[in-house]
Amino acid sequence: MRIVGASIALAVGLFAAAAAFAEECGNVSLAEMKWGSAGIAANIDKIILEAGYGCKVEIVPGDTMPTFTSMNETGKPDVASELWINAVRIEFDDAVRQGRLVQGAEILSEGAVEGWWIPKFIADANPDIRSVEDALKRPDLFPGPDGTQGAVYNCPPGWNCQISTANLFRALNADKSGFHLVDASSPQGLDDSIAAAFEKKVGWLGYYWAPTAILGKYDMTRLSFGVNHDKAAWDSCTSVPGCPRPEPNSYPVSRAFTVVSKSFAGRAGPAWDYLKKRAWDNSTINDVLAWQDDHHESNRASAVYFLHNYADIWTTWVPADVADKVKSSL
Repeated sequence: MRIVGASIALAVGLFAAAAAFAEECGNVSLAEMKWGSAGIAANIDKIILEAGYGCKVEIVPGDTMPTFTSMNETGKPDVASELWINAVRIEFDDAVRQGRLVQGAEILSEGAVEGWWIPKFIADANPDIRSVEDALKRPDLFPGPDGTQGAVYNCPPGWNCQISTANLFRALNADKSGFHLVDASSPQGLDDSIAAAFEKKVGWLGYYWAPTAILGKYDMTRLSFGVNHDKAAWDSCTSVPGCPRPEPNSYPVSRAFTVVSKSFAGRAGPAWDYLKKRAWDNSTINDVLAWQDDHHESNRASAVYFLHNYADIWTTWVPADVADKVKSSL
């Protein structure tokens, strides 16, 4: 009788603890940003927070400036899984310092990177090419769309990177090395030029960034500019249209953090430990984005794909019992 009573008491206690755990996390509003990596991350968070921590998550549309402004002024939404802070750095630091917002994990562990890239098969076949200047010595390796030698592919019109890449092209005197700048007609046109180079097994040199689906499909090597990023020079010249005397510079690394409201950080309990730890590298994100693009799948389906196929990564973000709950929910 005592054993039965003890078992009942234990069951009641566990039920009460689970109920309190769920109530502690409660309702959570989570911003789903418009770009691929952030949209998938938001859906990964929704699944793990609901299945693993008993939260009730509502996905809401988001974008960098409106989401930051809303969180800073109203405390809603509760969570931005991937907030790129470079554009709001001063305001963000002030909000964290004054306690309105709380910074979680740096979800993009390597940051979002930009630069000039070449196919890895070209880099492997030419170990002397490791920098942009090395590549500019070999116009014969990098044909343009019309077959002429020496092409550097630029961004589409209207993108800020079109300005910086054109200035860096001039800073490196690339035209004197036999190169010409090829402006992409559109984002798809830029992607198509990379796909065509891999299909023909010829060189390609130009601007691109990560994390992206295209770098999940095609193995590319980012070249060094031989100098560190100089923010002052970047702001005053590299990113300014028609800067008269541009100098070599490296692209900045954009940092992205998980950001939560003060209210949610105070009541999230163990779920907050997850949001302070969770991060992934660009190679993994590129692979998942490539799968999403190839299969024309939603952010939700891509999140499930990640959880099924990358358990070695995400199970390090959570305790074993939480991982088991998430696995059981899939």
